[in-house]
Amino acid sequence: MKRIVREAMAGFDEKNDALVTVMPIASGVVVELRSKVEIQYGKHIRKLIEEVIREAGYDGIQISVKDNAAWDYTIKARILGALERGSKA
Repeated sequence: MKRIVREAMAGFDEKNDALVTVMPIASGVVVELRSKVEIQYGKHIRKLIEEVIREAGYDGIQISVKDNAAWDYTIKARILGALERGSKA
């Protein structure tokens, strides 16, 4: 499994975007989601976040996503960008 070595961010706190922050932890994946559409799509967004992290092969991640009604592909890109940045020392 891949691991991140430092805190990193990707995205913007703007309409139709997501601000993603990743931090290293001992093990597992901890998801914190704040979304304008959480009531309607919260379960779907959480599942998407966990799938993207798992498919990218990472463990030991605390991830915070502030979603402003972003499309799935935007959330995925922001997560992958934050993971990539966090992997570099």
